[in-house]
Amino acid sequence: MRDEANLEPVLRANGIARQVIGHIGDKWSLLVIAALGHGAQRFSRLKARIEGINQRMLTRTLRALERDGIVERNVYPTSPPRVEYVLTRMGRDLSVAVTGICEWARRNLDEVEASQRLFDERSAKQM
Repeated sequence: MRDEANLEPVLRANGIARQVIGHIGDKWSLLVIAALGHGAQRFSRLKARIEGINQRMLTRTLRALERDGIVERNVYPTSPPRVEYVLTRMGRDLSVAVTGICEWARRNLDEVEASQRLFDERSAKQM
């Protein structure tokens, strides 16, 4: 059984732990972390790999993850400058959990879709 006291910092409305959970728990952050789990990548490569993300959202997501110490931005002194993003040690640790979430989503996709259809059908009948 898990120690519920360990959850207290996350459950508090104004705690830093909850703020970090908010940053890493959104869909774009999870997808960026998953993509960077395979090694350093340039912005353009991330944008191409993460279908549906726009430049502004990718920039915001990378900056938030960098601020939290999950992603590191490396600038190389070339002409033009080359910038790559890579997971930090904390980011690599987090990547293990994110990979698990992604695998869970892939394994349970059919069941989730079936549940959604059933819910929608029942909701439509109640209206």
